Amino acid sequence: MLYGVVGLVVMAVGFIALDLVTPGKLYHVVWTDRNRGAAVLLGSQSVAVGLVIMKAIEASESEQGLGHGLLSTLLYGLAGVLVMTVVGIVIGVFTPGRMGAVVLDDQDGRPHPAAWVQAGMYLGTGFMVGAAIS
Repeated sequence: MLYGVVGLVVMAVGFIALDLVTPGKLYHVVWTDRNRGAAVLLGSQSVAVGLVIMKAIEASESEQGLGHGLLSTLLYGLAGVLVMTVVGIVIGVFTPGRMGAVVLDDQDGRPHPAAWVQAGMYLGTGFMVGAAIS
């Protein structure tokens, strides 16, 4: 149960980090504006963070006690969110336009292709960080 709470905290930090690098308030853009690009991005980031949390729990130092296990899971999870956020920012520097704004540019009810690229980057980074943790 406590690992679930730690995972929830890391997921919340991931949501906040994504909100900081995308224009507008993410909850409003997804749930009120129904922006598909933002939903693709948030969904992929959530899966990636979940993967990092899973690997962090597997690699946690729980043999040293529950407190150590929870702390190591929290730190590994937050490190994963940080790496994903930095990768997103770096990719944005090398792409035309402001990546966060481009990703949210839905046309004809379809997400901009950049949303799928950014989603793939989040998932790829999640797998990379997960492998590094385990």
